Amino acid sequence: MENFTPLSAALGGGLIGVAAVLFMALHGRIAGISGIAAGVLAPAAGDWGWRIAFIAGLVAAPFAVWLVSGDLPPFEPVYPLWLTMLGGVLVGFGARLGGGCTSGHGVCGMARLSSRSIAATIVFMATAIVVTFAIRHSGAHP
Repeated sequence: MENFTPLSAALGGGLIGVAAVLFMALHGRIAGISGIAAGVLAPAAGDWGWRIAFIAGLVAAPFAVWLVSGDLPPFEPVYPLWLTMLGGVLVGFGARLGGGCTSGHGVCGMARLSSRSIAATIVFMATAIVVTFAIRHSGAHP
């Protein structure tokens, strides 16, 4: 395993959990990224500002790390940009098809013991395991 950092992973996971709980407590909404992003494109009245602020926070996070630590998190794409973008489109399509994304189902839905979210997360994880195994053992991984 490369770059295994359990302390920072646990801290990051804890921060995501706290943020999801606070978002639900303060706004009464699920912190699912695909739903929040989709709402920017077709916002309800008075709904646009918090959605933009949420997405801006996601984009600004690496720069906050840079301000605190002096280093930007490394970004070294493994695959060509067009393939990465295609993957993003497929993930977006899957999130809409599945009625939510991994953050909405995996973090918030499972915390609420939603059977739909538990089933979706099992499918997400099983698919990721199969695809990772196939790529690593097919010679397609650089």
